Amino acid sequence: MENPIRTEMLDGFAVVTLDRPEARNALNTIMLAQLAAALVGFDRDPKIRALVLTGAEGNFASGADIGEIAEKTAVDGVHDLRLHAWEAIAGIRKPLVAAVEGYCLGGGFELTQRCDLIVAAEDAVFGQPEIRLGLIPGAGGIQRLATSIGKPRAMRLVLTGETITGAQAFDWGLASHKTAAGEALRLAMDIAEKLAKGAPLAQQFAKQAVLAALDKQEGFDLERRSFELLLSTEDKAEGIAAFREKRRPEFKGR
Repeated sequence: MENPIRTEMLDGFAVVTLDRPEARNALNTIMLAQLAAALVGFDRDPKIRALVLTGAEGNFASGADIGEIAEKTAVDGVHDLRLHAWEAIAGIRKPLVAAVEGYCLGGGFELTQRCDLIVAAEDAVFGQPEIRLGLIPGAGGIQRLATSIGKPRAMRLVLTGETITGAQAFDWGLASHKTAAGEALRLAMDIAEKLAKGAPLAQQFAKQAVLAALDKQEGFDLERRSFELLLSTEDKAEGIAAFREKRRPEFKGR
């Protein structure tokens, strides 16, 4: 298997690219582990002061890898190796800028919410469609959505699974910047270049202070436990089967 992560070091910042275009950059365990390793490595590199995260060939990330989730049970969820990767990404100290084009769904959307700034192409597609699979977001997406856009809009996204555009994401406060289609990476790199010339210690302390204000560990724990329990339900199995067969799921509440 080729490396699903590409990296490039520029003047004071680095660009990390999710590179599984055949799967619209869906996040599997190997990809998340290598992403976390790349980000941690740059976080420790004194020559790098800011980071840009983007996706290859017109999409950010279409979600988690359905093939992996299909066979997971509640017990598997408790021991999921991806948890370590998510924790490592959340611990990045340097400014992390997401450049979002195309699909940004499920785990991909949750990944952007662990970034500090989000540059969204106006026609990008954001959403948490897990409910259509009989699941919920499991990497803190619900908690961060409720904090950033409030209860009504968070409920709308997680209960219906509907998507919004990059322009809407900006209007709702989910994205810090919006740009024309095809321009997200360029703007994100411009931002990272400016950040790289700033005061690194002050930036890191500022980031920690903002994140501390948003930390509600009880909510994160409840979200994760709920996701793990849902992995063993009949509805989850039906939701994934329906997704693969391109039909409407018939949920039974079991």
